[in-house]
Amino acid sequence: MTENKYNTSMLKNNALEDKVILITGGGTGLGKAMCRYFSELGAKVIISSRKIDVLKKTAEEISSQTKNEVFPFACDVVDYKQVEMLLKSSLEKFGKVDALVNNAAGNFISPTERLSNRAFDVIVNIVLKGTYNCTLAFGKHWIESKHKAAVLNIVTTYAWTGSAFVVPSAAAKAGVLAITRSLAVEWAKYGIRFNAIAPGLFPTKGAWERLLPGNLQDQFDFSKKVPLQRVGDHQELANLAAYLISDFSSFINGEVITIDGGEWLNGAGQFNLLQTISNEQWDDIEKKVRGVKGS
Repeated sequence: MTENKYNTSMLKNNALEDKVILITGGGTGLGKAMCRYFSELGAKVIISSRKIDVLKKTAEEISSQTKNEVFPFACDVVDYKQVEMLLKSSLEKFGKVDALVNNAAGNFISPTERLSNRAFDVIVNIVLKGTYNCTLAFGKHWIESKHKAAVLNIVTTYAWTGSAFVVPSAAAKAGVLAITRSLAVEWAKYGIRFNAIAPGLFPTKGAWERLLPGNLQDQFDFSKKVPLQRVGDHQELANLAAYLISDFSSFINGEVITIDGGEWLNGAGQFNLLQTISNEQWDDIEKKVRGVKGS
């Protein structure tokens, strides 16, 4: 029987050599997994988020393993002036940026009628505003300097289906998907490609503790919704991301690639099965996720 190799490197060594890649939300989770793989493939990587201590730890860990520099820079992508400083510092550090991965995100589950307008703002600002802030700042620089580049946006399968209980995230990700497809056409003449990845279930500690606090992870086994009967491995997504920002995918533009084991085809809306949660259980969940600002 052939051994599965989905959790191993896909591209050849040095496939991203001489590339400079920026990843927002790059200190943890899927952002960290992408950073590690890009660095292994020879890229210089810039990682940003609001937490410089987390970024520094990730940068030191990965650069010590790969021997390629990882540059941490604290930036709140909601603030356009901070994004401009991120661009300026990245150019001062490496002289160029070849690819942007818009990965910064936020999410929590809640019945929509329980949300305040501020709760919407928290998610929409990070996901949608953060994406267009980075895209606009870096895109203007690339166009002015006539530098070819690639943008990879991380969306979700419910960007086109919608999903109950994550309405701010669904709305924001749908907006990011529209940006991807729109600019793939508009900015192609400048040599700037846009693509997106729509991941299914790729559990990360921080995200899934907010989405499914307490014993909900035991109560709702989301992998049962996946026809392949498993969740994704971070290396699988990193493999796809590396390919889409590499020169090997230079004729792929305006695409969103789903990597979810067939989950959305099996039942659109990742969180729709939470219809079974009672009001009392929602009260308990709400107490546990109160740590999210604006909720």
